[in-house]
Amino acid sequence: MTEIVRTEGILGGDPRIEGTRIGVLDVYELVVEGDHSPADIADQLNVSIGAIYAALAYYHDHPDELRRVRKRHADAEESLERNALSPPKPVE
Repeated sequence: MTEIVRTEGILGGDPRIEGTRIGVLDVYELVVEGDHSPADIADQLNVSIGAIYAALAYYHDHPDELRRVRKRHADAEESLERNALSPPKPVE
């Protein structure tokens, strides 16, 4: 049976499918927000369909945790956008 694990140093400690770097949030976004079938995602990611359903079940069983993961990801994206280097402006 597929387990969902959290390991510091892998995906920032976000929940993931054991033995992979496939995050629970990634699976949810692909299936629910990306409108792909669980079977298609399992095939694309080379994992069992049971692993996909385990990730989806974990997402729905741990809404507060996944809300914090989403927030952390959004904050990181915002920080990168704010602090990213821009190419120099051309000299006129």
